[in-house]
Amino acid sequence: MRRIPGIRDDLDRQLIALLQTDARQSTMTLAKRLGLARSTVHERIRRLERDGVIRGYIVRLGRDPFADYTQAIALLALAQRQQRSVVDRLVKLPEVRLCYTISGDCDLFILLEAPRLEDLDAVIDEIVALPGVERCRSFIVLAKKIERHGNFADSA
Repeated sequence: MRRIPGIRDDLDRQLIALLQTDARQSTMTLAKRLGLARSTVHERIRRLERDGVIRGYIVRLGRDPFADYTQAIALLALAQRQQRSVVDRLVKLPEVRLCYTISGDCDLFILLEAPRLEDLDAVIDEIVALPGVERCRSFIVLAKKIERHGNFADSA
């Protein structure tokens, strides 16, 4: 089994799994499910927080406010040594939801979201006009078939 820093044993794994399912559970409920004393569960949670394994608790919305937005994927080919300046400009565009550097014929993979197709078209035109962008291939997202969300906090 792969060892994850900060997780000492199978009880830590079980505790984390229970918290990922419902982080609002009381320590008493968690203790009953794990067969441990409440104080033991409390101390384990404090240690996992202190060690950075648990970095926070989040709210999951019942309905994503952006669920009805139109999405597009854009693959950008950049002029040499222009990546930093292009990314600095992309950060300022609220329609850019994520940006990855990639290998191959293109340099950046970006996911765009906007209320309407016309808005996506306008932001793609804006991106293509950025200094350093040599080529853009864009694809409209028709449907999400699989969407997984990681359980690890962003390192940034």
